Amino acid sequence: MRFAHLSDCHIGGWRDPKLRDLGLKSFLKAIEISVNSKVDFILIAGDLFDTAIPQIELIKKVAEIFRELKRSKIPIYIIPGSHDFSYSGKTMIEVFDKAGLVTNVMKLKNNQLQFTIDEKTDIKLVGIYGRKNGFEVEDYKKIDFSNLNSEAGFKIFLFHTLLTELKPKEFEIIETSPISLLPKGFDYYAGGHPHFVYGKYHENYGVIAYPGPTFPNNFVELEKLKVGSFYLVEVFENKLKLNSIPLKIKEVISYTFNLEGCRAEEVEEKLEFGDVIDKIVLLRLEGKLSFGRISDINFKKIFKKLESSYVSLKNTSKLISEEEEIFDMKLGSIQEVETEVFNEFVSSEYNREFISRLILSLSLTKEDGERNVDFENRLLDEVGNLNEIN
Repeated sequence: MRFAHLSDCHIGGWRDPKLRDLGLKSFLKAIEISVNSKVDFILIAGDLFDTAIPQIELIKKVAEIFRELKRSKIPIYIIPGSHDFSYSGKTMIEVFDKAGLVTNVMKLKNNQLQFTIDEKTDIKLVGIYGRKNGFEVEDYKKIDFSNLNSEAGFKIFLFHTLLTELKPKEFEIIETSPISLLPKGFDYYAGGHPHFVYGKYHENYGVIAYPGPTFPNNFVELEKLKVGSFYLVEVFENKLKLNSIPLKIKEVISYTFNLEGCRAEEVEEKLEFGDVIDKIVLLRLEGKLSFGRISDINFKKIFKKLESSYVSLKNTSKLISEEEEIFDMKLGSIQEVETEVFNEFVSSEYNREFISRLILSLSLTKEDGERNVDFENRLLDEVGNLNEIN
């Protein structure tokens, strides 16, 4: 038996149309490799799209891909992720499920999850959706898993949650779930949500795997990952072999220039590039300018040098100017900066937990189709639950 495990496709996630197109092409390549590898089925562990209601053109293209899979008799088993999820229930996952193009394996009845059985392999599948800010944790606590634990046969659990034991340092204040929250005794745990590749056996559980995104979703991910990926999983006599498949569509080249002591007007002359034809070029500038502001740098001429690239992106988060007012600036990714500030000003464990939960509660967003009064009540409920920390 062989199956594909995808997650975090985030189709439509890039604003740049060229990168948005690459995201779709990368997803299509994963599907083509899966079909050519003669998989029995495909798993998508959340965040198929970047939003619950994506653009109609993207919906049409993905629907056609799914129709071809249906013609090839390759079923797709899926759960909504934190980007797919909507409190109103109006998501494309639900539409595709109703149309028979995919099967949403989160099926809840009498507070218990119900298995979906793959007709060809008799594999039993079930899963839990992901919600924004990790609020699916509360749903895990309410569900009775006893029927899952006692079920015999080869079982797969789909989930869209960052597990605490696997959390990278840069996500220190991000809400996570401990492995103990998962139901035990499954053979394969098809994870999604964190954008890194991981696959390892855990005692009393099984193989827990994150395949990484099918295409990097921001500048930093392009720097670190270069390409998207997914898992091809082979099962023989209940033994699993995980094959991480890279999805290279375009070559990514990173340039980092230290401009310490440089004048803004000189920056253009100092930047030299190699062969960038039809490549994704990442330009990171750092250091402190001795004269002039960052806005004085002639980026128009710099990008003129890179016009033969497929697309060029710049990052100046670590570049500061002598002339501009200097603050105690925190440098790094959003997660790194948040963690540094959080650790600097929050001392006790009580305050750390309370403030972390408060930040998550107040970061709720209004869902598509949700009434204002329902959103306000939901926000008040989430904040009200903080009393449980006392």
